[in-house]
Amino acid sequence: MRNTILEVRDLRTKYITRFREDIYAVDGVSLKIEEGKSLGVAGESGCGKSTLALSLMGYYFPPLHYTSGDIIVNGRNITALDPDTTRKNVLGKEVAYIPQAAMNALNPTRRIIKFIQDVIKAHIPEMSKQEVRELATERFRILGLPEKVLDQYAVELSGGMKQRTVIAISTILSPKVLIADEPSSALDVTSQKMVIKMLRDLMEKGYIKSMIFITHELPLLYNVTDDIMVMYAGQIVERGSAKDMVFDPKHPYSKGLMGSIIVPEPGTRELELVAIPGTPPNLKNPPKGCRFAPRCKYAEDECLLHEIKMKTFGEGREYRCKFSIDYLTEKYNNGKS
Repeated sequence: MRNTILEVRDLRTKYITRFREDIYAVDGVSLKIEEGKSLGVAGESGCGKSTLALSLMGYYFPPLHYTSGDIIVNGRNITALDPDTTRKNVLGKEVAYIPQAAMNALNPTRRIIKFIQDVIKAHIPEMSKQEVRELATERFRILGLPEKVLDQYAVELSGGMKQRTVIAISTILSPKVLIADEPSSALDVTSQKMVIKMLRDLMEKGYIKSMIFITHELPLLYNVTDDIMVMYAGQIVERGSAKDMVFDPKHPYSKGLMGSIIVPEPGTRELELVAIPGTPPNLKNPPKGCRFAPRCKYAEDECLLHEIKMKTFGEGREYRCKFSIDYLTEKYNNGKS
């Protein structure tokens, strides 16, 4: 049986606006990742994916605030740690983060080696500059980057090289959990494939133990992750294996995401594009019942009245809906006829 690297229990984090309004962008999220496994997180912009990524590091900057729940990394609850301990002992070593728009994350006035020296000095101050360079050279070699990149500035690198450089810096301490927030969204198809292959290689070689890959492109996760969970308005609405979630989604929102893909994986949907009507709810005042109900063509009045809990069906499958799987399947089939 594999070791559990990351376990999250009923995590709630919020933004506090300048008007003192609470916006729960992560509202009761639970998940578990085992060693050697990867989890995909999909959903529309604004559903809480990036906030979840930031929250999982346990290091909060206003206006983002921790409210409740547990984040257990390698057996330790990091929500109980003070910020200095989290920064020194968790960030980079236990949990590492590839930020959204990673190609713009590098200071253009500093050489690449300086970033790596700063990261390692914060965690392993006794390591010499020569040892740092040797470690960086080896990691860059694995990612297909020549040693000369270490002495260059970010502006001298192509987009794909910048992305690989950020990945190298983020994983230089071989973290237990790597959180990649849309690491391929600004790249061409060839560079996307290269980044995905590199992340998989890092896992296979043991440089990272597990990974969370965040994207709004649900089919992309089929080639990257073992399991997928779909988020909507701060909550998980469906979870299952990558194959099941891409080829046989059950929740109406997951179904809608797959139907909105312009260039899908072969066999993932009908030829006709189907857009999801409406827009996500304002999280200052989300619906009392199912948060997707105002946009769901199968919703009934009752869906808006009561909170909907996650239900389990099959092996490793969960979804958040009032209706049974058989009912939803019947509705989908009737819609095709």
